[in-house]
Formats: sequence, structure tokens, C-alpha cells
Amino acid sequence: MKMRHNGFVHKYGDHIDTDVIIPARLLNNPDPKILAAHCMEDIDKGFAKRVKPGDIMVGGVNFGCGSSREHAPIAIKAAGVSCVVAKNFARIFFRNAINIGLPLLECPEAAQDAESGDELRIDLESGTITNVTKDKSYTAAPFPEFMQKIISSGGLVGYTMAKLKGI
Repeated sequence: MKMRHNGFVHKYGDHIDTDVIIPARLLNNPDPKILAAHCMEDIDKGFAKRVKPGDIMVGGVNFGCGSSREHAPIAIKAAGVSCVVAKNFARIFFRNAINIGLPLLECPEAAQDAESGDELRIDLESGTITNVTKDKSYTAAPFPEFMQKIISSGGLVGYTMAKLKGI
């Protein structure tokens, strides 16, 4: 997993819950491609067709609230989103996202200022978020080194496998 990302913003509001990210009717299907095809469809029917690999999702407060399903970050990642920036995240969503290697950054100012279609450049190591469209930079708290390793390994399973192999 890269620690630097460039992509275009898909912006959503406050309290985006896991039922909106991936509808409960799809939870019996574990295929990430199927989940990606239905990601955000209940509030943004065109998202799955518009999103491009590397794009960035931006949300408001309490992003990922609701149930603790890991399907939500899987759907976002499988759709091609490289990073999610929000004012803050529901804690279980945050943990599930890190576990599957989907980087998240909490930065209220960047989340407030970004608009759909803006281009963002993100450096996870430093926590720097640059809105290229608006020529503004913001600083989020960078991940601790061990979390950077989990993310760069593609998630907790990849990180654990590397540790077991002595990498």
C-alpha cells in the first residue's frame, strides 16, 4: 500500500453510517467486487460508476457510524478509494478500516473545505493533506509507525503474515 495518494474528492456529509456505505441486503455476499459495485448506492447511485482508482472519499463528523460491519470499509477500498478524510470517524469503523488497510485521516479543516471534484494529495507519513484545486494544505495527525506498517502491508492479515515470515 502506498503512503502517498492523489485523487479526486467524493464528498459526503455528517453521520454517514455503514448501512448507507453498503446496504444490509448485500451482507451475505463477501465478494469485494460486488460490494464495490453497490458502495454508497443508497445516497449516491452513480458513485460506483464515477469513482476511479485512487480517488478520495471525504466525510463530515462520525463517518462510518452504525453497525460494526467490516463490509463498509471493504466496499470503499474495493471501489478504488485510496483514502478517506473526515472530520472524525466512528471508532469501530476506524479500526475495521485500518484492519483491511484502508487509510483514514481525521482533519476537520480539510474535510470542511474540500468539495466533490477537488483534487487532493495526501502524504500519510506526515499527515499532510493538500487540496491541489484550492492550493491549500492541512495537517492531520500522522499514523504511528506500527499503524503505517499495517496500512502499507494491506491490512492486519498482510502485516501478520509478514511478521510470521520475519519480514
